Amino acid sequence: MTQRGADTDAEGFWLYDLKVETVIGDRPPVCRHIAGESFRVEGENLVFEPGQKVSMYALAALLPLLPAKQRETSAQDWMTTDAEIACPDPHCGGRFRITRTGRRFFRHSETTGLPDKRGTPYWAGETDEDTSP
Repeated sequence: MTQRGADTDAEGFWLYDLKVETVIGDRPPVCRHIAGESFRVEGENLVFEPGQKVSMYALAALLPLLPAKQRETSAQDWMTTDAEIACPDPHCGGRFRITRTGRRFFRHSETTGLPDKRGTPYWAGETDEDTSP
């Protein structure tokens, strides 16, 4: 996403882009986890390359963590320091590594549903360029 104008925290907020990659821990997976399969999180979107898959049960366990991982956190917060999430099946050795890969700026007016605050949606002017400070 291209950075627009003089972006300030008062006008909007930054979110990290994420890469979520399947890794195998010290135990074999019992679920369908293939090391190296991945998807990206860009704003509110999950982006899958052709042929990439993720278990819906694993995805259900990951989804609540992704918005928190996208936001700026304290250096001492576990959300900053811990990068691997275990498969929700306690017998499975599959893990999911979440990596912050860049940042995007979003204006409040482009992302809100509040009628009196609403502007043009951010995705209406999207480009493939990524702007990180």
